[in-house]
Formats: sequence, C-alpha cells, structure tokens
Amino acid sequence: MLTKTKKNKTIGEHRTHPTDTGSPEVQIALLSKKIEELAAHLAKNKKDLHSRRGLLTMVADRQRHMNYLQAKSPERFNTVMKKLNLKKRA
Repeated sequence: MLTKTKKNKTIGEHRTHPTDTGSPEVQIALLSKKIEELAAHLAKNKKDLHSRRGLLTMVADRQRHMNYLQAKSPERFNTVMKKLNLKKRA
C-alpha cells in the first residue's frame, strides 16, 4: 500500500503545476508505484488471486491513461515514459 509520504513525493515529482493532483502524468506515476508494490507482494504470495486481479485492473487503467496522454500530447507522454522507465506497448 502506498503511504501518504510516498504518494505526496510521487505527486510532487510529476505534477505539471503547484496544485496538480489529477493530471495524466500524476495518475500514471501513482499507478506505477502501486503496481510495483503489488508486484513485490505477489512475488511473495503467489496464491493471492484477489490481489492479482487488482494488479491486472491497475495495469489496464494505467494503459488507458497512457493511451489518452499519447493521443493528446505525445511530448508529455514521452517525458513520462522516460521518467518512469516504462516501455511502450505495441
């Protein structure tokens, strides 16, 4: 689970203006952090199928945000991809 300090730090690194908490960049970054933490949990708990379903939902949600950002602003999309070390899906 993402703690409040980790969440605020992630928002601070990816926001586009001082009061930004909901831009696609921030949402993609937050989902990426949650996905990383949940993937680490699932590495230890292989039979936790409920969390696995949540992980798949988060990955799909992040992909939708990435598709939206790529369609609206390819420059911002590329910046986010480089910052988060994500690869573009085919």
